Amino acid sequence: MQELPLIKFIKKSFYHKNLVFVFLLGLLSSLLIIALGFGVVWYYRANIFGYFAKEYMKDAQIQSIEGENGAKVATERIIEKQSIFSQETFVIDAVKKTNPGVVSIIISQQVPKYEAYIDPNQNNNPFGDMFPGFNFNFNIPQYRQNGTERKEIGGGSGFFVSADGLIVTNKHVVDQKSAEYTVFTNNGKKHDAKVVARDPVLDIALIKIEGLGFPYLSLGNSDTLQIGQSVIAIGNALGEYRNTVSVGVVSGLARSITAGDNSGNVEVLDHVIQTDAAINPGNSGGPLLDLSGRVIGVNVAIAQGSQNVGFALPINNVRGAIESVKSTGKIIRPYLGIRYVTINTEIKDKNNLTVDYGVLVKTGINANEPAVIPGSPADKAGIVENDIILEIDGAKLDDKTSLASVIRQKSIGQTIKLKVLHRGEEKNVFVVLEAAQDS
Repeated sequence: MQELPLIKFIKKSFYHKNLVFVFLLGLLSSLLIIALGFGVVWYYRANIFGYFAKEYMKDAQIQSIEGENGAKVATERIIEKQSIFSQETFVIDAVKKTNPGVVSIIISQQVPKYEAYIDPNQNNNPFGDMFPGFNFNFNIPQYRQNGTERKEIGGGSGFFVSADGLIVTNKHVVDQKSAEYTVFTNNGKKHDAKVVARDPVLDIALIKIEGLGFPYLSLGNSDTLQIGQSVIAIGNALGEYRNTVSVGVVSGLARSITAGDNSGNVEVLDHVIQTDAAINPGNSGGPLLDLSGRVIGVNVAIAQGSQNVGFALPINNVRGAIESVKSTGKIIRPYLGIRYVTINTEIKDKNNLTVDYGVLVKTGINANEPAVIPGSPADKAGIVENDIILEIDGAKLDDKTSLASVIRQKSIGQTIKLKVLHRGEEKNVFVVLEAAQDS
């Protein structure tokens, strides 16, 4: 087999050691291979570019997401820490500022004191001569009253509203006229308290202790409250843990509740603030504060059997009573002089009424609670039991507008127009409001 001329030429070149030629040949071969490779890449340039572009974009996207998520998480953590730190700071500052102005109220009363004794007659033979010599020795102790003794029967809370010792609390805390009330200030000092006034409309009372220079709280504006706003409650929790602090939010506004006390008294409270700040028995009368330390409510009730459902009277509804006591020494409010039940669908069906709004004039639970108070403005205007008051000065009485809230906005001596459903017929009744008597 004959060799190709090219192969013979290469062998001859190596044989004669023509290195220059060999180098040039190698260089030419390399350039040829590079040219072929470049040609192949150029031919498939679109596919190759698409592949690398796709991979680049994927890596870039992953890095971007990781970077954004990392930055987002870091930012959220910073904001969360700042929020917590800010709220804690506000709460601590508000408590430090207001705690000296919050008091605990202890209720004491003279109660019967009993002693045990053994009745000597109970050892006699009850069968007489039928079973002579048979003795019964029961020695069952008997009890009899031996005077009275002073005992603590309850507790509540309150807060100073003036430097001369004027204190706001709930009416149900100091409603027993035969009881004695003692105030403990935050520094542990004890003061005898005197009831100045009990509000005939709201569950509010004002008491006073002797002295000057007491730290009093500033009043806020409850009309600007928003659901979710942070609030602080301070009070004598369970009548035992003085100046207990709890923190929560405004859970609801303009609530209507029926509140009762341990004595069986029941009262309808409307337009109250609902909060999840822990309010326990004994907190009644204590302040509900905003984070600036201003009073925006007076703690009044809790929902029995619930968790973290408490209520407070808006401070704007209480402010008038405070100013009235400061200027006149008593609470002066206009009143209509009726007892009533707010009508809704359930009350309508239960009483076979023709309307599902308004208020039904009705007697109270006890026999001494007439539907219309004798001599009251309503009595003078001819309002009678089972009348239904539909409107006051054109304001419809429904779930958004209560009779009590409308009357609170009126003045003593003002004439108001009532739309009344009397025995199935509507009529207008004009009533001149008078000052309610302090009970």
